[in-house]
Amino acid sequence: MYYYEPWMMRSMPVGSNHNKNKVKVNGEGIVTAAPTSSTITLGIITEGSTVSVAQNENNQITNKVIQSLSGLGIPNENIKTSDFRIEILYDYENSKQTVRGYRVVHMLQISDVNIEATGSVVDTAVQNGANTVTSIEFTVSNPQVYYAKALENAIMDAQRKARTIAKQLGVQLQKIPLHIQELSQQSPPIPFQTAMFAKSEAATPIQPGELTITARIEATFAYSF
Repeated sequence: MYYYEPWMMRSMPVGSNHNKNKVKVNGEGIVTAAPTSSTITLGIITEGSTVSVAQNENNQITNKVIQSLSGLGIPNENIKTSDFRIEILYDYENSKQTVRGYRVVHMLQISDVNIEATGSVVDTAVQNGANTVTSIEFTVSNPQVYYAKALENAIMDAQRKARTIAKQLGVQLQKIPLHIQELSQQSPPIPFQTAMFAKSEAATPIQPGELTITARIEATFAYSF
């Protein structure tokens, strides 16, 4: 499930607030769209007996991966380091801890990748030394257009609910709501796959499916007897 973060004001007064009789309802609107681009997070993990050994190997492979991605036409500004860390590896024997070596992790984030090229980007990086892929996130261009439609559907959904309640109670509903508030939803990352990769010549099939853009509101309507 994909939620686009609303860009509009959270609270929008729509009409006068003189009526004392009010009903509050929630509305939800959903729009689906085919994703147009992806953001890939992958990286290089190396180990060595010393920090310099592990880091030198990691640097060499990382540079090779970046060069291979540039060879696919990916701009340098679309390739950035998302995580870099050095970890100490320990052995435990007879309740004694000894340093076994060091691990270097360098994660790269490749953004704004064309959907059709996603599999090729992953394959190219893996073939040039990347050995971990943590996520592939799909996005759609101009998400605000889809969100606007979802917001429209959410308002209509709220109006339908309010009419249903008014009809059941036998009261007269004011069509235009007194107050509308957007209900914010956090947009968690949607990983396509999390895995360790070995070097392979096999093409990676990527199935992006469809994204679901959701808008939620809370609306307050006035009614009279």
